[in-house]
Amino acid sequence: MGTDVLGLDILFAVIFPYAAFVIFVIGFIQRVVKWGKSPVPFRIPTTAGQQFSLPWIKYSKIDNPSTGWGVALRMFFEIAFFRSLFRNTKADILNGRLYVGSNKWLWIGALAFHYCFLIILVRHLRFFVGETPWCISLIDSIDSFWQIGLPMLYMTDIIIAAALLYLLGRRIFNPQVKYISLPSDYFPLFLILGIVATGILMRYFAKVDITSIKELTLGLVYLNPIVPKGLGSLFYIHLFLVSVLFAYFPFSKLMHMGGVFLSPTRNLANNNRMKRHVNPWDYPVKHRHYEEYENEFREKMKKAGIPVEKE
Repeated sequence: MGTDVLGLDILFAVIFPYAAFVIFVIGFIQRVVKWGKSPVPFRIPTTAGQQFSLPWIKYSKIDNPSTGWGVALRMFFEIAFFRSLFRNTKADILNGRLYVGSNKWLWIGALAFHYCFLIILVRHLRFFVGETPWCISLIDSIDSFWQIGLPMLYMTDIIIAAALLYLLGRRIFNPQVKYISLPSDYFPLFLILGIVATGILMRYFAKVDITSIKELTLGLVYLNPIVPKGLGSLFYIHLFLVSVLFAYFPFSKLMHMGGVFLSPTRNLANNNRMKRHVNPWDYPVKHRHYEEYENEFREKMKKAGIPVEKE
């Protein structure tokens, strides 16, 4: 309606992408700065292992780190492999008894989705540079090494679609997850699913002019936007959904991408047994000993029948 009927090509191809990018950058920086200014006077890391104590007691260097290197290792495994999600368990009641067991499907689905999303994002960088770098070409060739038909089938296209459907189905059909799910949990899934669906349609079914798309993207990058003819409605839908995702990102739960680095439950060493942590905002408080308290209220305590130390 906006492009084919009303002819608002400039609005959807130039203004919306620029506005979404500016909102993304400003919103991302603003939230990170706000988190960075949040006071954390005490050590509050989330732990899942033995804390460092005596030398002859083996402690968990990753799940309960006491040094900076241990924290760095913990953050690496958390960010690269979702270690805490890997340790996720599920509880079910069967025949009146409680059973607790491993639950790796959520970890597999989340890991597959995030890595496929990253690879697809990297592959799309070729539209924003004049000559495709060798590293992007290498990723592209590895992703399409099956070479099933023409155009070549990308593994990430299949995996990310399956992972999104699993994550969405989990929120719809799992009663416990459905009960705690909010609209802010469903909206990003439907939005990204729409982006993936339109991207798959453009690549394998409804052909689009790649040259015109690259001409548009290069114009946006070099701040000399040109809207070529024949981009097609499907591309405009895809671009609009991507713009919505970028604008929505800093104000949503998707900001865990930046927040994980600033989370005090993850990025602090648990050295409470080795170092005393004092709240820097504590002000001097005048303490009253019991003797002073009794000297002031002794007669009243006697009348009330409260025992006193000194008659």
